[in-house]
Amino acid sequence: MTKRIDGDNKTLMTSVYDRLRLDIVDGELRPGGKLRFEELKERYGIGLSPLREALTRLASEKLVVLEEHKGFHVAPISRADLLDLLFMRQEVEVLGIRRSIEAGDDAWEAGIVGAIHALGKRDSLTSDGHIDPEWERRHHAFHDSLVAASGSPRLMFLRAQLTDHADRYRRLSHHYQRSGRDHLAEHTAIADAVIARDPIAAERLIRAHLARTVEIILDSDDLQIIAQDK
Repeated sequence: MTKRIDGDNKTLMTSVYDRLRLDIVDGELRPGGKLRFEELKERYGIGLSPLREALTRLASEKLVVLEEHKGFHVAPISRADLLDLLFMRQEVEVLGIRRSIEAGDDAWEAGIVGAIHALGKRDSLTSDGHIDPEWERRHHAFHDSLVAASGSPRLMFLRAQLTDHADRYRRLSHHYQRSGRDHLAEHTAIADAVIARDPIAAERLIRAHLARTVEIILDSDDLQIIAQDK
């Protein structure tokens, strides 16, 4: 059932942008799928102008692709893209953590302690084997806390974009959800290294943590969801 979005044009664009982004990241709009204006207008209860603005904004974030004479498509996925995403996430996370270790105060440390405590009080999966939305929120909050003292708004902005792309791969892979991974142990080890102001250990652990996610996805039987490189 279509939910109509009310408000002025800017509010309309922001609302449909948020919903489109979520549907792309969640896999509701499949990679490579054509984004037809008439279908999207009906789906989101929105006019053409704010819809086009939202798609253009998503194209600037590489979640949507605009091809001449072909229109808008959901960004495709590939093994090469996933590995490039891993490289960028590792570099940005390491930089953010190193800067935060250098500049962070007691309040920053307390934020990490609170975030890991909250994360540990929630199971990562629901009873039906899907990623729990509240755990996901706490998971994001934990990773955000590690770099919260980086002092770089641009770094945080880039991190948010990279996280959206990484979330899309994770949510498209059913094998990721069934991997039996000890998330809490990994996150606790990272938190301990960061709070101990040990940048070498923190870098090693965050790189391994992010790489493990990619390894699970690439080793899965779900690779039909990831376009293989020719």
